[in-house]
Amino acid sequence: MAKQDYYEVLGVGKNASAAEIKKAYRKMAIKYHPDKNPDDKSAEEKFKVAAEAYEVLSNADKKARYDQFGHQAFEGAGGFGGGSMNMDDIFSQFGDIFGSAFGGGGGFGGFGGQRQRSVRGSNLRIRVKLSLEEIANGVEKKIKVKRKKQAKGVTYKTCGTCNGTGQVMRVTNTILGRMQTASPCNACGGSGQIIDHRPANADANGFVVEEETVSIKIPAGVEDGMQLKVSGKGNAAPGNGISGDLLVAISEETHPKLQREGDNLHYDLYVSLPDAILGSSVEIDTVTGKVRLKIEAGVQSGKILRLRGKGIPNINGYNKGDLLVHINVWTPKTLNKEQKSFFEKMRENEHFVPKPEQSDKSFFEKVKDMFS
Repeated sequence: MAKQDYYEVLGVGKNASAAEIKKAYRKMAIKYHPDKNPDDKSAEEKFKVAAEAYEVLSNADKKARYDQFGHQAFEGAGGFGGGSMNMDDIFSQFGDIFGSAFGGGGGFGGFGGQRQRSVRGSNLRIRVKLSLEEIANGVEKKIKVKRKKQAKGVTYKTCGTCNGTGQVMRVTNTILGRMQTASPCNACGGSGQIIDHRPANADANGFVVEEETVSIKIPAGVEDGMQLKVSGKGNAAPGNGISGDLLVAISEETHPKLQREGDNLHYDLYVSLPDAILGSSVEIDTVTGKVRLKIEAGVQSGKILRLRGKGIPNINGYNKGDLLVHINVWTPKTLNKEQKSFFEKMRENEHFVPKPEQSDKSFFEKVKDMFS
């Protein structure tokens, strides 16, 4: 099913200000808040869609990408933003926007304050090194991660301090009247549960550390420094809480022959003087294997050959970059007597006198073309 336009979801125009977008989202969030619409799946879905729309439109970078490419800007990104959100994501990120409308709860326990809050475990962060070939083609990595899990045999019981809500309500008399505020319960840390039985090998929270192999699907086109999210593969939470996420930072390895510039790749090809004069055929490395390249006779040093589509796929899946092959004519530094004699005779030969044509662009023109 096609996704609804984010601007239509919030009922704002494309030129709406950040304040107008925030105001529209708050109105939607309050209207479809799960505490105001208990057991209403339709309202819950609208609540999630509104949060998803606000996540994108409230972020200048994501909004610019959405305005240019629509929903496709976030497809296949494996957690780079714009994906569907769960309730805990929404309340942790945007709870302050509408929390005051529900007794200050900001979570599931806001409206009426009787429903148990969901507590999340902490996130884990790892760094994954990728070769250019893996980045160009996409790859599935299996990584060993040490994460906290609930120990076998651990049991929990309802916290007596907050009666399982995870929050304690405080009423304060002020000049404006009685003010009610909610804060996380100190006894259970906001989980609504405390340990009833703890196995000998578990820590104070009922956790043990175990190593787990996690499969991570990395899409083609990622860049150094990007971060992916693997939901639910972080540390566990007490009781019935939700596990945190595994955050995967991408580290790009240096390639021995190729240099990356955005989606384009650069390759320095050194050509001997005879090959430059007579022409040649050479094999060069690309991220998808070797390709044979024809060197025209009389090629000039500094010429750039563009191999279209031989670069890195765009992360949004629209196209591929190019491979730019830079020709460098290699001039020998030492010659024997016979070779020196030959080139001495060629000094005044008309074929060896530089005669640049209009098509032979200067260095600065070539640089300009590369970035145009």
